[in-house]
Amino acid sequence: MRARLIAVGERMPAWVAEGFAEYRKRLSHELPLELVELKPGVRGKGRDDAKAILDEGTAILATLPRDCHVVALDGRGKTWSSEDLAAQLTAWRMSGRELAFLIGGPDGHAPAVLSRADQRWSLGPLTLPHMLVRLVLAEQLYRATTIVAGHPYHRA
Repeated sequence: MRARLIAVGERMPAWVAEGFAEYRKRLSHELPLELVELKPGVRGKGRDDAKAILDEGTAILATLPRDCHVVALDGRGKTWSSEDLAAQLTAWRMSGRELAFLIGGPDGHAPAVLSRADQRWSLGPLTLPHMLVRLVLAEQLYRATTIVAGHPYHRA
């Protein structure tokens, strides 16, 4: 099984890029993770934020692999413990489909993206910078793979 992280936003700070790269490397055998960065919609004075959200949504949907299982990161989604995520990972593996995790722009996902999502996942009630969400997502996926494998990385 392979996973793709499709994220609106470019140019991660170096410390986020390094952390993400480390977890991506650790995941390379159990869950290869590809990062796809998309340009944010144009925002600013005299611009239509709703159009920016729709443009981002169109770009996300165009990037999705065919017949993949889509998990949208969304503050109104379901929260999972690390053990819950490990159980999800096991179920996703059984489905035989590729995975796509979606991180929207600063104003969230377009309605069409949320409609396409098979699941919505919230990392909790905190508001996190979207670049940091990439790192947290990669670490939690790694943690889930270690739980499934019985590796001692996760000591709860």
